Amino acid sequence: MSLLDWVVLGGTLTIIILYGVWKSRGQRNMESYFLDNQSMPWYIVLLSIIGTQASAVTFISAPGQAYTDGMRFVQYYFGLPLAMVVLCITFVPIFHRLKVYTAYEFLEQRFDLKTRTLASSLFLIQRGLSTGISICAPSIILSSLLGWNLYWTNMIMGGLLIIYTVAGGTRAVAYTQTFQLVIIFAGMFLAGWMVVHLLPADIGFKQALQVSGKMDKLNVIVTKFDWKDKYNIWSGIIGGFFLALSYFGTDQSQVGRYLTAKSVRESRLGLLMNGLVKVPMQFLIMLIGALVFVFYLYFKAPIFFNEAQLARVHKTEQGPALIKLEDRYGELGQLKQQQVKQLAAALEADNTAQIATAKKALQETDVQSQQVRTEALSLIKAADTTADTNDTNYIFLHFVVNSLPKGLVGLLIAIIFLAAWGSIAAALNSLASTTVIDIYKRLYNGDASEDHYLRISKLWTLIWGVFCILVAQFAGSLGSLIEVVNILGSWFYGVILGIFLVAFYLKRVGGTATFWSAIISEIVVLVIYWTGTVSFLWLNAIGCLLVIALASGFQYFSPSLKQKA
Repeated sequence: MSLLDWVVLGGTLTIIILYGVWKSRGQRNMESYFLDNQSMPWYIVLLSIIGTQASAVTFISAPGQAYTDGMRFVQYYFGLPLAMVVLCITFVPIFHRLKVYTAYEFLEQRFDLKTRTLASSLFLIQRGLSTGISICAPSIILSSLLGWNLYWTNMIMGGLLIIYTVAGGTRAVAYTQTFQLVIIFAGMFLAGWMVVHLLPADIGFKQALQVSGKMDKLNVIVTKFDWKDKYNIWSGIIGGFFLALSYFGTDQSQVGRYLTAKSVRESRLGLLMNGLVKVPMQFLIMLIGALVFVFYLYFKAPIFFNEAQLARVHKTEQGPALIKLEDRYGELGQLKQQQVKQLAAALEADNTAQIATAKKALQETDVQSQQVRTEALSLIKAADTTADTNDTNYIFLHFVVNSLPKGLVGLLIAIIFLAAWGSIAAALNSLASTTVIDIYKRLYNGDASEDHYLRISKLWTLIWGVFCILVAQFAGSLGSLIEVVNILGSWFYGVILGIFLVAFYLKRVGGTATFWSAIISEIVVLVIYWTGTVSFLWLNAIGCLLVIALASGFQYFSPSLKQKA
């Protein structure tokens, strides 16, 4: 990067840290540290919710996902608006009425201590591991693109955000997320504008969309039903509904965001607006990826977007063979440049026959390019058996680093940090609140002063931060981290949601029946995943429905379980 890029990057991150520390003033007790005295307006709640769920993975990986697989990933979010409605009707008023710090306090009031402890423990395991992976995901990419040491990058990514998260609690998290999102959306808008601006002079936004559509990158809706297909309208609406309901209704990293609102009305407004905003936001982010695909039809694309990995292979005995494949890939790229111009001309003339001919020719050449690329991936794996041959995460950043003007590159790199910080800071805050409220205060020390609990809350925020950095140091060998995070959540979210739905709607079911149902269901979910029976999104629905069914059955057939404990 240029000196200007480093100035922009360093300046942006410094401003965010100082802003977070400044906003942390006045934290005197746990209520102000974790709930900000329930003073947040709905629009801050909305931006905090978006900032928590829109991690660095969203802005790094979603464009790459659209580049490789089209925009059908958007269907992943189709169940979210409906989940927001259910949350506003059921979860929000109950949590506010009970004046809880965490979602799991409600479970002891409804069931018993062991069910509360089980749910909070499942959350801590899932969120702690996921947060560590979330730190590692952008670190791997930054270290590869910029030549940074991975371990030190993990330390920087995790260490800097701990400063204002420990110091400021929920208030610092929420307000810095708001500031971060302004910078993030401005940067992504500029990146999208630059993609179109850098295309040939006779290709505008409309023509780019037409070409992208003809190459099947605008496949937003897929109606074919397939249990093992991760992204279609059925898994998106049904599996996505259960995932969103559990994430926003039972995951403390999100529950903690809307518990800070001034009132039930403010919480509901924040959630409902999130339901309206999230799908279009994700659509536009992925649209950038579809446009980047068109950009690389007109300009030379690397055979593998992780160029640091390519450089390492060039130094091995596989290097000469890789160079030959790169030459062949470049020749096919030049042919595609000619063919895409023919397709664009046919689209401009609205000549159906010419469009069909040009489209077929371009698609055939693209298939040949993919075959050459597959051979290259085999060489990369042969040269380094530990290499990750999935370069989806590197596509957008390759465009940023190699195509955007000075200054804007630094801003886009800063966006990676900010997006990571927004979601990770909220996660650390929720891990600390759950640990202190549901474990420490409830099981070990329930009679200390507010000042003591405030100090312990900051200490646990630091401890979880260090834990997540340690997880990040070992996460690099897990493969595609984006998929790992989503799969990891699906292992637990359905079961936790099932516990809450039993609590809300099955008033006759007691804590013991729910407790054992949750344990059995968790085991079944893990077995189903390891046998590969269905795609991971369905695990959310299966886990939830299984808890409800088993708890109802245990309660009906075992009268002795009717007691609360």
